[in-house]
Order: sequence, then C-alpha cells, then structure tokens
Amino acid sequence: MQSPKDIALEIVRREGSFVNDRDDPGGATNRGVTIHTMRRLGLDLDGDGDVDVADVKLVSVDLAVDIYLRHYFHRPKIAQLPEPIQASVFDMYVNAGSNAVKILQRLINETGTTDADLAVDGGLGPLTISAVTRAHDQMGAFLVDAYGIARRDYYYSLADRRAKSRKYARRRDGGKGGWITRAEDFIRPRYHLTDADHRARCAAWG
Repeated sequence: MQSPKDIALEIVRREGSFVNDRDDPGGATNRGVTIHTMRRLGLDLDGDGDVDVADVKLVSVDLAVDIYLRHYFHRPKIAQLPEPIQASVFDMYVNAGSNAVKILQRLINETGTTDADLAVDGGLGPLTISAVTRAHDQMGAFLVDAYGIARRDYYYSLADRRAKSRKYARRRDGGKGGWITRAEDFIRPRYHLTDADHRARCAAWG
C-alpha cells in the first residue's frame, strides 16, 4: 500500500501546475491548491500583506503535499478509514472537499451492508468510520470500486447541471475528460466505461 505522503505526491502530479481557468469555481490553482484554500489558511507566500495569484504561483510541491496531508487527510480523519479506500477518498477530498465524504456516506447507506443510517453531512465521525469499516469487511475491493463509480457519477452529474464544467468530463474529441479518467484511476479496469458508453452518457450535452 502507498503511504499517505506517496498518495499526496501522486495527487500533486495529477493536479498539475498553475492554472487560472475562468470556468473553474476554484479560481487560480497551483498543484491543486486553490487561491481560496490559501486565503483560508493565510498563506501569504510573498509577504506583501495579501494572498493573491502571485502567491498561488509560488506553491511548491513540498508545500502542496504538506497542505494535503494536514488539511485533506489527517484533519478530516481519512487516515481512520480502511486503508484500501483511503487513496480514493483522499484524492476526492482534495478535488471536492467534504463532498468526498458525502458520496461515501450515501454509498454506505445504499449498499445495505450495515444497519447504519448515516447522516450525509460530509463529516467522518465514529459512526461513519465504523460503518465504512464494516462495509469494507464484507465487500472488500468491491467497495473501493463502488466508491470510484460513485465519484464518476458525481462528476457526470455536475456536468449535467453546469455546462461550463463539461469540458472537465469530456474532451473536445468526445473522449473521457480529466474528471472521468481521474475517478477511473481508482476503479479496476473491468468497471471502466467503454468509449462508446462514455459518449452515450454525454450525448445529451450536444
């Protein structure tokens, strides 16, 4: 199994370098660290008294990894989940915040593998951690696949609702966009959508 630091480094690689896409609600981003996150954490890297795009451009790999480990892995208690599912939830938390946990909570409720009726509140409290652990004991790798599929569905649903986000789910040539391939990185190949399935799923977008 990868260490949390190894997972964080992989997330940094996946997120890429500086971008400032006007269609991305996250705003200016570098190595996946958004300007909103930096302002929340008070990261004035150039020491000029404010946190702006110039500070975002200064985010190093080491700083990004430290932010991810502190604020997206340990603080939300992802370290207390069964180890096989940690990487996918961690990656999704960086990408979608507490929605990563809400997706997991809905999934556990839908599987019926436990008697828990989890509140879908985005928090990893004792009830959620216990329920996920019991579900993993019963489902094993299938739970990891199911979570990755739920992530993929979440991305498609975002693109359904917001036309400007469709470029993240579908490439210009109609193939799978970064959101979809990102979710499928955590799903065994047998559960990947075919190109035809993907195109059919996106057909309504025009």
